[in-house]
Amino acid sequence: MASSFQQSASVTPLRPAAERTALKPAPAAREPLWREALGECLRSMRQERGEKLSDTAGRAGVSPQYLSEMERGVKEPSSEMIAAVAGALDVTLVDLTLAVADRVRSAQRGTSQGAVCLAA
Repeated sequence: MASSFQQSASVTPLRPAAERTALKPAPAAREPLWREALGECLRSMRQERGEKLSDTAGRAGVSPQYLSEMERGVKEPSSEMIAAVAGALDVTLVDLTLAVADRVRSAQRGTSQGAVCLAA
């Protein structure tokens, strides 16, 4: 009984083979989240200063792990944490905010200019 079912069963594709193998357009680039753009700017600024994560974190009064999570865009840091890290990098909140906004704007336009972070 089972063998007769296996012989008569067939698979009918829902779409023709040509449609299944056609190249699909690449999905549109996702706009970065604020925390991701913030993290990229913070990392860029820290690296431009030639500092280790632990050096900046120590001056900011946060753990190196927390700063790492901020830089990777994993954490949603409070305004106090952002201010502390900005201060440790000798950058004002205004300059940091403008740098993050520029990064998001660049991503929106689809331009790849790299990190556009301003340091004071």
